[in-house]
Amino acid sequence: MPSLLEALELKYGSSTTDCSLTDDEAESGSPKAALSVSIFIPKKSPRHTVPALLVLQDCDIESAGNDAEKLRNKCKNVEELDLAQNKLSQWTEVFGILQHMPKIKFVNLSFNCLAEVLEIKHGNYDLLRNLVLNGTRVSWSTVQGLVRLLRNLEELHLSLNEYKTVDLDYQKPENVNPALKKLHFTGNPVEVWNEISKLGYLFPNLKSLVLAECPIRSLGLEENQNLPSEDGRRAKEEGLGQDSENMNHLDTDEHTSSTDDKGNRIFENKVNYDRSESKSESNEMTIESPHDPFRMLRFLNLNGTLLSIWDEVERLARFPALKSLRIQGCPLFESPREYTEHERRQLLIARLPNVETLNGGGVISSQEREDAERAFIRYYMDKPEADRPERYSELVAIHGKLDPLVNVDLTPEKRVKVTFTYGDLVEVRSVDVYRTVFELKTKLESMVKIPANRMRLFYVDQEMKAQYGPEEMLYPNKQLYRYNIRNGDEIIIDSKLNRFASTSSTTSSIRS
Repeated sequence: MPSLLEALELKYGSSTTDCSLTDDEAESGSPKAALSVSIFIPKKSPRHTVPALLVLQDCDIESAGNDAEKLRNKCKNVEELDLAQNKLSQWTEVFGILQHMPKIKFVNLSFNCLAEVLEIKHGNYDLLRNLVLNGTRVSWSTVQGLVRLLRNLEELHLSLNEYKTVDLDYQKPENVNPALKKLHFTGNPVEVWNEISKLGYLFPNLKSLVLAECPIRSLGLEENQNLPSEDGRRAKEEGLGQDSENMNHLDTDEHTSSTDDKGNRIFENKVNYDRSESKSESNEMTIESPHDPFRMLRFLNLNGTLLSIWDEVERLARFPALKSLRIQGCPLFESPREYTEHERRQLLIARLPNVETLNGGGVISSQEREDAERAFIRYYMDKPEADRPERYSELVAIHGKLDPLVNVDLTPEKRVKVTFTYGDLVEVRSVDVYRTVFELKTKLESMVKIPANRMRLFYVDQEMKAQYGPEEMLYPNKQLYRYNIRNGDEIIIDSKLNRFASTSSTTSSIRS
């Protein structure tokens, strides 16, 4: 298997000549600097220069290489490194590469098998902001070590690593990384929110979290799962008994429990939408909730999760900083197919007063939000009171009790009475307006003794005949309702032979 150095020489050549200037040369105005500026001729072809963005995907690389000095000279200006789908398996080799890249900002190691436990490496990686470890099966102990080492890391990708739990010690202050802002966790088989909560406590300033295709069934905290603080655990065990006097100022429905579809009890404290989160923090005892670890979270992707009830959407309304949400492909919307696309969006918007963008669309306008909230009220107004969500009463308090929409049926009447006129023959008949013009002609053959293919029909709108007169019904496949035929209108029948006779008579008179 080739090393990184061998892969570089294969792609960019083996010459170690470097046309770049050192910092000292650039600042001192050396002849080398003057020459390069005045002549504009590079000493080395761009094809033989290692770029700042270095992509070596699927090159079977398994090591850094033996010549450290040569590797350092080639890679000292690399800022972004993509080594996805190679054969790297040891973290010593990974750091053997990174230590020669002092300007490195982005590293992609996806789909290298890096399950080996990381031995903590020391070094200066202050510029490294983005690390991609998708499909590497990296262990949690290694993730913990990386989080402690890379203190300025802002974006971390841990998707497709087969994590069923989150084994991170978030209670030790030295393990917490306040710099991380974005975390991608797609496709890991984590099912309970208690595990996801650990990520929030480890990265307290997290602003973007992607949990797509994770089989999460509920956003609630399950019973008998570890909560992040001793106060929270003690409060749960003692039923808040010792502090009941201190909690009298809270609403009686603020502490509730429910069960998910597996029968597990879900605990959460209900928070008013307009109440500041700092109020709950001012209490002596912290009341844990699904959103407690994610107080800075602005973007959340829950596409393809197993959320199946609207209660989970209402929990999202309590995330204090959440502004953008993706939630598609969940059982809640797919089975049963009870809602149209438009109705689903309206029900989501009405339940999420904090969310400004939904499923990748534009910013929700004030008019769209008001329309959604009014539609939400009308949707639940005819349902039993026990089936109405808490959000219903909140919206009624804002918009008042609305009158139901008038159900206007704009479909045409199926049959209308039309007067048919053929010369001196006048007859009123009932006509199916969904028949075509040709089908009507066929029905009239027995009445006027004219074949359908030689028959002409003229429609007369009784209300508009003074202005427009008769309209010939020229198109045989056009349905009658498209002429807006109503009761009392008239259809005049004529023969194409009469038109030909009239034309012949006119021609003869002209010739004479």
